[in-house]
Amino acid sequence: MTRPFGYFVHHQGRGHAERCAAIARALPSSRPMTVFSARDDIFGPLPPQVEVVRIPSLFEPSGGESDSMDWVPTPRTLHCAPLGWPGIRQAMATISGWFASAEPALMICDVSAEIAQLARICSVPHVKVLQHGDRGDPGHVAAYDGAAGLLAPFHADLAQPEWDAAMRGKTCFAGGLGVDTRVVEREVARQRIGVDADAELILVVSGGGGQGFAQAPLGVGARSRPDARWITIGTVQRDWHATEPANIEHRGWVDNAADHIAAADIVIASTGNTTCQQILAAGRPWLAVPEWRYFDEQHRKAEALARAGVATVRPHLPSSAQGWTAAFAETLADHHPIAQRAMIDDHPADRVALWLETLSARLWTPRTLSAPLSTMEPPIL
Repeated sequence: MTRPFGYFVHHQGRGHAERCAAIARALPSSRPMTVFSARDDIFGPLPPQVEVVRIPSLFEPSGGESDSMDWVPTPRTLHCAPLGWPGIRQAMATISGWFASAEPALMICDVSAEIAQLARICSVPHVKVLQHGDRGDPGHVAAYDGAAGLLAPFHADLAQPEWDAAMRGKTCFAGGLGVDTRVVEREVARQRIGVDADAELILVVSGGGGQGFAQAPLGVGARSRPDARWITIGTVQRDWHATEPANIEHRGWVDNAADHIAAADIVIASTGNTTCQQILAAGRPWLAVPEWRYFDEQHRKAEALARAGVATVRPHLPSSAQGWTAAFAETLADHHPIAQRAMIDDHPADRVALWLETLSARLWTPRTLSAPLSTMEPPIL
């Protein structure tokens, strides 16, 4: 019987579930997989050998939590481990019970330092998904050091400089993993989204992992470039003091974000993983503005993108017409579409699936001895 893979999927944002689904579809049909997540409706079609088990959220209270234990400090090796939460107990019991009954080959963790350490404590080898950010704290270090392998859903050129050779040596880099990076022609994309072929299109992509960009600075930007057509997709924070010109249109959530990106002359977007991969694949001039995330994830990713020469970065949306003008000039002058497209690997899910299968085989292939233990000479003490 083939040992199954386990997979924990954090349910915030899109990237975690998209990566999981891509890997599940690329693995051999003989490899069972059990996915644990607080949501079971975020994966799309999955192969028949994949089971999704819904568990309570590890950080969203359900109402039965105790409020009398916050005085007990959280150890440095943990990030989110409040005391007195029945949902956390139920989630951990479900996963550890599956460890005991299924005897999995691997547990893939995307992402939680606590789940990764749980796998190691339960004697289950784990693969930890690697994210950007200031993650040199004891919790992340324990999860990384204890992992059999690390999975980075981005190109190796976007690695952070402090990741040493040992860490990179057990990392599988996979640019474009989990994202449909096929790009249609600009003219076709414009027809699909209803934009004239000769219009200058400035696209604002407000991501799904946080609150999105604010309305007021976008209004300032649209006024600073009045001949351009501005379109926003995703959630935009409404500002009571914002004054918007007629050349900006808010479309909200759309099902064809990739078409909007392919149609754009300039893209303004944060640095969430899915958005990054789509913009890099399209090779569009990109003004990257990182949003707040735990451990400064998007800011460190923005630094990596700037270092690789594939995006122009600002720490926040420009606050004046002069700021917008300067940011656009730099974005267009420093645009390197060939370098951007080189960040996307060919068939990343297939590469990851082969890497996982190879790692599993290495972990579970017994070592051969030169002679049976019963015939070996006793050691000389």
